[in-house]
Amino acid sequence: MRISMAVLLAGALLLGGCASVELRGTGDLGVVIERTRGAVQVIDTSARRSLGEIAGLGDLSHASVVYSRDGRYGYVFGRDGGLSKIDLLTRSLVARVMQAGNSIGGAVSQDGRWVAAQNYTPGGVKVFDAQTLQLVADVPAEYAPGKLSKVVGLVDAPGNRFVYALFDGGEIWVLDPSQSKERRVTRFPAVGREPYDGFITPDGRYYVAGLFGEDGLALLDLWHPELGVKRILPGYGRGEEKLPVFKMPHLRGWAVAGRQAYLPAIGRHEVLIVDTASWTEVGRVPVAGQPVFAVARPDGRQVWVNFALPDNGKVQVIDTETRQVIDTLQPGRAVLHLEFTPRADAVWISSRDDNRVVVIDPATRKTLAVLAADRPSGIFFTSRAQRMGF
Repeated sequence: MRISMAVLLAGALLLGGCASVELRGTGDLGVVIERTRGAVQVIDTSARRSLGEIAGLGDLSHASVVYSRDGRYGYVFGRDGGLSKIDLLTRSLVARVMQAGNSIGGAVSQDGRWVAAQNYTPGGVKVFDAQTLQLVADVPAEYAPGKLSKVVGLVDAPGNRFVYALFDGGEIWVLDPSQSKERRVTRFPAVGREPYDGFITPDGRYYVAGLFGEDGLALLDLWHPELGVKRILPGYGRGEEKLPVFKMPHLRGWAVAGRQAYLPAIGRHEVLIVDTASWTEVGRVPVAGQPVFAVARPDGRQVWVNFALPDNGKVQVIDTETRQVIDTLQPGRAVLHLEFTPRADAVWISSRDDNRVVVIDPATRKTLAVLAADRPSGIFFTSRAQRMGF
């Protein structure tokens, strides 16, 4: 009896201690970048509320976040070259390294072991241990003797590889950090002038780089890299008057809906539709301004688009069946980013100049919630941890 009472007492004490600790999963968490404060808000997408903030993250004027496999840790890439590891459950800064002079993003490897940062300055990719942020590999983007390139469009790929483009060098590189220094990079030169961003298809097969310096896109089939890089849409814009570019558009895998990729055109008021089986253009959708992000609803039924100045207070909804704009929303001034919840019950939209994040029902387009945020920009949900290229 004394043993039974002791066990019961210990259990009661254990339960009492746990009562003050919040036990929860991470699948419905995310962060909102507060760009001028060097902080992120940790948000709960189920309750549609902010849980708190994590500060001390440096210059977040152009920042992105990727996640550990379990969704607990986020890796924040700042414009100042800082790489910060944050804990969403304890809402704390775990580690921070200044790894470059100017960094614009990165990726986590397929197995979650490595974090890679793409850098403008000095130009190259650095790979870190995801647990400790210890440097694993330093790969300068030297495309010619003594010439370093800005790195853009870095994504994770099958086989624990990373794929990225060299803006100045006009190349695509495939990096395998497990290989020796001499063998870890496979180079694909002369892919086109000034690749400015890139994405990998959701199945991890194709890497596509957009070209700013000339018409067309560059396509690499990762199943058959021996075939080299293929040019697709080579005639896009040829012979037409090009408009000034107010903000560079972004290309990412979230613009793939079904077998079509929806790509924001450079300097034009159009979204291109590309068949991902033949990689040919199958349509264009006229939109309200120069598109920046074309974001596919997770079920592929719609694509939501935001815009550069002077139309950056608008968001348009494209129906992927009719390929027409079916709604124009004005959720706030200076819409910088939008992110769907994994099952598309809501889309979160940041309005920098109204200091708020608006949560909208994609079906009815009614506002579900409004959260205060200081100059918000990027919105990143932990569901990205389970998706390639995010």
